[in-house]
Amino acid sequence: MVDRLIRIFFIAGGAAVGIAINRTMDISSWSSGGLGISISLLVLMALGGAIVGLLIAPAFTWILRRSVAWVENGLRKTPTQDIVAGALGGIVGLLIAVLLTLPFVQLPFIGRYIPLPVTLMFGYLGAHIAIRKKEELFSLFLSVPRSVERVVGGSADRTVIAGREKRSKPGNLGSRASYKILDTSVIIDGRIADICKTGFIEGILIVPSFVLEELQRIADSSDVLKRNRGRRGLDILNKLQKEQNVVVQVHETDVDDSLEVDSRLVKLARALGAKIVTNDFNLNKVAEFRGVQVLNINELANALKPVVLPGEEMVVHVIKDGKESGQGVAYLDDGTMIVVDGGKRYIGEQIAVMVTSVLQTAAGRMIFAKPKAIERVM
Repeated sequence: MVDRLIRIFFIAGGAAVGIAINRTMDISSWSSGGLGISISLLVLMALGGAIVGLLIAPAFTWILRRSVAWVENGLRKTPTQDIVAGALGGIVGLLIAVLLTLPFVQLPFIGRYIPLPVTLMFGYLGAHIAIRKKEELFSLFLSVPRSVERVVGGSADRTVIAGREKRSKPGNLGSRASYKILDTSVIIDGRIADICKTGFIEGILIVPSFVLEELQRIADSSDVLKRNRGRRGLDILNKLQKEQNVVVQVHETDVDDSLEVDSRLVKLARALGAKIVTNDFNLNKVAEFRGVQVLNINELANALKPVVLPGEEMVVHVIKDGKESGQGVAYLDDGTMIVVDGGKRYIGEQIAVMVTSVLQTAAGRMIFAKPKAIERVM
């Protein structure tokens, strides 16, 4: 439909141009046939212009389609924050340029030429500076002033985001809390994709550019294990991007390159008011110390493990001996270790055991049990 409209427009435009050219010619000075030849020449010129327009239309359509595709591709790769910041910065730059060039318009000779380059320069500078400083600008406009926080008096304020009403703590806007930054370890781990698929993770997932570069370095490593881990991380990112209910953005950041990745993650999270999603124990502690909220995948997995109380009975498969004399070791389906007192002689067998105690450690949970009489499950 669009191609047909463009073709019609060029045909009509070509005919109009042919008629306009014909009117500029002095036909009476060289035509001896009078009005008849003039009308014939007019029709001929209009027809010629229409044919030229018809020939030009496909080339213009091809250029238009390529231009639109290029713009769409650029917009798709550009984060929404960059687009918004660039548009606002460009508008501010253009307004400043208009105000600055008003006094020069009255100047002779050069007055008419000054506004165009100044306007283009300030428009570009405004957009460029706004994109480079977008984190500080958004933090400035989204932060709650101290006076407002004191007036609120510690009560939760209400924030409407995307048509849904949320409650947030004083000083933290819901829109900022919806940002979640993924670190390298949680991407390689892969469980984040399954969690997002269930819908438990909301908001925008941010992948910093330096995390993406680290994943690429790991994927290009000469070590086979590291290379496989890096490629798994890249596959997980591609899987996340295909999820319908997940928004993933690559964040180009200006955080100091001399800092370690963990320090840059914490600094970026503080600037965006975002949470860090990780399973790195050390990063978890550092981020909490710096006042950044952390979502630890390992803590989530431990919280979802079934509760086992002393006195409960279960059937386990003893697979190896334990550290202490006579102990046997078994595992639940979720990986929880079960230490069976006196279970060494049952290695390779399934036996009924009774839980005696449960120990929660930083590495996970350990269950201690003892064989229930001499019951074996065949």
